[in-house]
Amino acid sequence: MRILGIETSCDETGIAIFDEEKGILAHRLYSQIDVHADYGGVVPELASRDHVRKTLPLIEEALKDANMTPDDLDGVAYTAGPGLVGALLVGCSIGRSLAYGWGIPAVPVHHMEGHLLAPMLEDDVPEFPFIALLVSGGHTLLVRVDGIGQYQMLGESIDDAAGEAFDKTAKLLGLDYPGGPVLAKMAEQGTKGRFRFPRPMTDRPGLDFSFSGLKTFAANTIYKEDDSEQTKADIAYAFQEAVIDTLTIKCKRALQQCGLNRLVIAGGVSANKELRVKLSQVMKKLNGNVYYPRPEYCTDNGAMIAFAGMQRLKAGVDAELTFQATPRWPLDTLPPV
Repeated sequence: MRILGIETSCDETGIAIFDEEKGILAHRLYSQIDVHADYGGVVPELASRDHVRKTLPLIEEALKDANMTPDDLDGVAYTAGPGLVGALLVGCSIGRSLAYGWGIPAVPVHHMEGHLLAPMLEDDVPEFPFIALLVSGGHTLLVRVDGIGQYQMLGESIDDAAGEAFDKTAKLLGLDYPGGPVLAKMAEQGTKGRFRFPRPMTDRPGLDFSFSGLKTFAANTIYKEDDSEQTKADIAYAFQEAVIDTLTIKCKRALQQCGLNRLVIAGGVSANKELRVKLSQVMKKLNGNVYYPRPEYCTDNGAMIAFAGMQRLKAGVDAELTFQATPRWPLDTLPPV
């Protein structure tokens, strides 16, 4: 079986074709960074318009890359939520229309399930059950995963997600959009120990996250200190260290609470090198394993949507002709496969 995956939940247009036996046959990604850079963040209306311009041409390119025609496809998967409603509607309408025109099933996919399953595109596939840390610009979630669609929410951010806090702090430091990766790069030149930032909500029970206060602490520090490049690097180091320590503490707590020793980390922030080093150290001490998708599958992409869609397609999912974009969609409401 082969399926086309379409991802348009925010500011990246991702298209991929997945073969059940051969894996990813084609993978195309267009980033809107240049479109939104002047505004310092994603402008939803501009994102939607750009998806309209890019989605169909990218689908044509992916089919050409795979040396396929629509007749070779068994389904079309598209991100139905969560995300920006206008951007989602572009992918939903195109995906559902193509499936109807081609006479094949349409499969709505949960964006975060796509991220959660992305490590399964690698050779070293995690076995169920495991704990998943889903960490991106819009979400920070800790989930117990007992199977596809068998999700128990353990913790989530009550305000800013980790990736959002990275981007906002980067903006306070005067860094270009998207700021998270730039801040991480700047932190490499920072001095350990010059600044000490709090590790929010780690001094109390529970697995929820809060990064808004940490962002405010960073803002106050920036305003008090000089604006030299070294000071900025030192602040970036302290901020990143605080976020990584917080995520690590919560992951360790979730693993111990559930009696598990397998950890999956996915989402845009999972590409952060220091986070990977820290979690690898923790899992080694716990005699466990940590699994990641490769960097190009960490950010929003069509490959993860195609893979997740394939699992739902094999379970018999075929959406009605009407379609719906769901900007807010709890992960634990998905049916099991």
